[in-house]
Amino acid sequence: MFTKIVVLIMSLVVTLTTTFGLNFIAPAEEAEDVKNVIILIGDGMGFNHLNATEKVHGVDLSIFNRFEYYGEQMTRSASSPVTDSAAGGSALATGTRTMNGYVGVYPTDPLGVIAVPASITDVAMKYGKSTGIVTSDSIMGATPSSFSAHVRDRDLSEDIFAQQVVSEVDLIWGAVDGIVTEEEVNENGKVYVNTLDEVKALEAGQKSIGQFDCDTLWQGKDNGDQPTLSELATEAIDILNQDEDGFFMMLEAAHIDKRSHSQDGDGAMTAVLEFDKVVDVVLDFAEKDGNTLVIITADHETGSVTLVGDEYKWLTGSHSGANVPCFVYGADSFIENDETINNIDIPDFAVAYMTNNEQNFPCPLAYLTEE
Repeated sequence: MFTKIVVLIMSLVVTLTTTFGLNFIAPAEEAEDVKNVIILIGDGMGFNHLNATEKVHGVDLSIFNRFEYYGEQMTRSASSPVTDSAAGGSALATGTRTMNGYVGVYPTDPLGVIAVPASITDVAMKYGKSTGIVTSDSIMGATPSSFSAHVRDRDLSEDIFAQQVVSEVDLIWGAVDGIVTEEEVNENGKVYVNTLDEVKALEAGQKSIGQFDCDTLWQGKDNGDQPTLSELATEAIDILNQDEDGFFMMLEAAHIDKRSHSQDGDGAMTAVLEFDKVVDVVLDFAEKDGNTLVIITADHETGSVTLVGDEYKWLTGSHSGANVPCFVYGADSFIENDETINNIDIPDFAVAYMTNNEQNFPCPLAYLTEE
């Protein structure tokens, strides 16, 4: 019976590939053996968000200046040339394109089989690595959900949390959202944290779910015992790096997107500045560690940010189909400078590096648990 189910699931994958053009390319032939993988996602972040921030604030962003390789990636979903964060996040998490509004699931189920694609988080756990998800958004936001849940509607927050709270992900930290409760977290054997001191007090092996002040997270301003996003990045790496097998972490700066939806350029640039502090934290670690792959990208661009005269302007409050940045540290054959790749290529290559080409990816989640 199990064999029939597996065959049926793999038939589903073939059907999806043929029908929807999903990406099932082979991993890089000479992927280096990478112990840790960190993906940093600037939600809604296009090149001109970065250019505007440098110009207005008179800074040289580490995002532009500390990476070995850089290019761009094309964003789209299975249903539209302009992706939303759910489909965009799912592409970066699972290596498959899905419909706008879908989180970590295939775009359709033509054979009537309940099958979902594995995420890079799922693969990391299979290989015994610690895993962490950090965001300035609610942990049930579209991007963090793409790396930790599988649902057909991004607005099903309670269903998403129900999956997250029983998952084996070591830490899931984000902004207070009114749904996560300390009682439910504790009932499922995890530690609830909502101050920086409580994060620092976590002991080895404890799994945690964190809820913190949203404004402090994305604005990067000192607020007593509430952490900034860059402070959470530091603490998450310290915790996850205790695993001798390595770790995977996804960190999202959500407010580049959120402020761009409001055409609030100043707010979006403030979010970029805090994200750039995260970049410094992560690269400082990666340079010292010597065995960490770091990828910075976005799920899509928001705002159609354009240089008009000598001023950058947010022309819309919507997503655009513009290509977005892709910066890579720690892998010399991941992307060539100025190369353009697909969003679905990023997790495919990241898994190849993380598993030294041992794991076929993308793949159904059931494939990871097949005996």
